[in-house]
Amino acid sequence: MKIGFLIIDMQEIFLRNQVEKKMIDKTCEYINYTADLLRSKDHVVIHIQDIEGMEASNQQNYDFIPEIEVMDKDLKITKENSNAFWKTQLEQILLENGIDFLIISGFAAEYCVLSTYNGAGERGFKSVILQQGVLSTDNDAITSIYKYRNVISYPVVEYLVDR
Repeated sequence: MKIGFLIIDMQEIFLRNQVEKKMIDKTCEYINYTADLLRSKDHVVIHIQDIEGMEASNQQNYDFIPEIEVMDKDLKITKENSNAFWKTQLEQILLENGIDFLIISGFAAEYCVLSTYNGAGERGFKSVILQQGVLSTDNDAITSIYKYRNVISYPVVEYLVDR
């Protein structure tokens, strides 16, 4: 099984002054641990950057937050819609890399994360959301996603990659 790990919209413009620093740090710890684990076993880590509204004058606001480790071998794609599959090369990249299972993380749980999760299912990919790996400005949204969507914890990811 080839795993793709999507890290969605972990960007300055969405997180700074929107989400508590303590929550950002905790979530980034889970995301970075999972990304490192997957990289070590030759799976694919993809950072997704929302560029809707980006102009030359505010480009630095759209950078990934420094708490998220972005490695040279990671892939990066940009999007302008909530669903990272919509009008992007994401599906093609996944197919070219032989990825058949997705772990999804990032911001915002109830918008871009959920839209991408649903988009993956519509395209036939098996997907799960990383437990403790999503952020939102609304904690009830995270609870709802965990309750009604497929979720995976990092110990299960460890088990999967060691098989």
